[in-house]
Amino acid sequence: MIELTAAEVAEATGGRLAAADPEARVTGPVVVDSRLVEPGALFVALPGERVDGHDFAAGAVAAGAALVLAARPLDGVPAVVVDDVQGALGALARAVLARVRAANPELRVLAVTGSVGKTTTKDLMGQLLAPDGEAVVPTGSFNNEVGLPLTVLRVTPSTRTLVLEMGADHVGNIAYLTSVAPPQVGVVLAVGSAHLGVFGSVEAIAEAKSEMVTGLAPGGVAVLNADDLRVAGMAAKAVDAGARVVTFGTIPAADVRAERVTIDAAGRASFTLRVRAGELGATSVGEEVRAPVALRLVGEHHVTNALAAATVALQVGLDPQVVAERLSAATPVSPHRMAVTERPDGITVVDDSYNANPDSMRAALRSLAVMAGRERRSVAVLGEMRELGDTAREAHDAIGRLVVRLNVKLLVVVGEGAYHIHEGALQEGSWGEESVFVPDLEAARAVLAEQLRPGDVVLVKASNGSGLWRLGDELASGELKPAGAVS
Repeated sequence: MIELTAAEVAEATGGRLAAADPEARVTGPVVVDSRLVEPGALFVALPGERVDGHDFAAGAVAAGAALVLAARPLDGVPAVVVDDVQGALGALARAVLARVRAANPELRVLAVTGSVGKTTTKDLMGQLLAPDGEAVVPTGSFNNEVGLPLTVLRVTPSTRTLVLEMGADHVGNIAYLTSVAPPQVGVVLAVGSAHLGVFGSVEAIAEAKSEMVTGLAPGGVAVLNADDLRVAGMAAKAVDAGARVVTFGTIPAADVRAERVTIDAAGRASFTLRVRAGELGATSVGEEVRAPVALRLVGEHHVTNALAAATVALQVGLDPQVVAERLSAATPVSPHRMAVTERPDGITVVDDSYNANPDSMRAALRSLAVMAGRERRSVAVLGEMRELGDTAREAHDAIGRLVVRLNVKLLVVVGEGAYHIHEGALQEGSWGEESVFVPDLEAARAVLAEQLRPGDVVLVKASNGSGLWRLGDELASGELKPAGAVS
């Protein structure tokens, strides 16, 4: 973060100083975990359901924190005291970004939202733009009211690109996030069924995602997925808000599109990137441009993410050929997202266990089928898709039926919340022992140890809260081995 005095932090957050020298300087990072404190840091004492950050404030100062952002005075701890710590964190990020933007008009703030693909797309955006100057990109999925301000507060006077991921589980979330950091370019990937149980309807999800296009900085660019009708329909809102609209997709009407998409035996997509004349951002020319792309990411669904990232890069001035070359060189960055591990024993692990909803589950299963082909055995280890509300039973049942249609050879369903995947598989075909339901991770380990064999392609997929990412780690590391395997 840029250097700030305690008085400046108080001014930005509307707080008051307590046991703090107004001229004391914050020279280190802003953190919410006292274990991450470095000399000169600002420790944000967030209250939580299980732990209260205020209990760790004194330890944070002892470890070198220069200041604490807190909801109450703490004995002997230099602090800025505010009514709402989380709100104050957002206010501080808003003020710091405005200050950096004023001093550095070249700073580019780019953001992405959508029901699926956000994290991969922001990772691709970072890899496309980092070679051209200092880039700040969120780690993991820092996409909420805490994670986004923490990412914003990593900007420095020399930052060229700030990439942001914006998530939502309620209408108004993205409106708030864009108020903290209004993007010059904002992407909407898709409107799906993630968090449907919270939103109540797909229409409400679309409303929430559209807050991206109405929250852009003045003169901003809305980058919309032409293949998703609900996203494409946001163009009118964007224009009404004064934004320019650029579309991406596979349909001919898209400004930036993928043609001749092919998938190799490893599940990786190649395509021709085709850019319509006049849609090349700062490098606008009069002729249409084509360039070949060969992704290293596994899954045909990553074509959409790659097109979105490419469109953003074009809008800030990258040459289409450079975009294609950098896309082809991009690698997976965030863990548990279609991470492929080739084990020495011949088992291929596809770990996509960070999160799951019906759209991403279908995409991952199709990738599994492609990777296994006809020569290898496909194994799907699936857990619960959370926050689906009244649609949960139907959605899980449909996934089980898809598993059968894709001819997945072994299905291991883990946990009561995912049971209807097993039920759907049984209803779709007479599978017998090919679909196994187990109540927990320990039982899943036992089944996999007994059933796995060299040559298998194993997909692990579930919502993060189900804990299946532990199985993903164990399988990828080789800790979980077939019974009788030699160590």
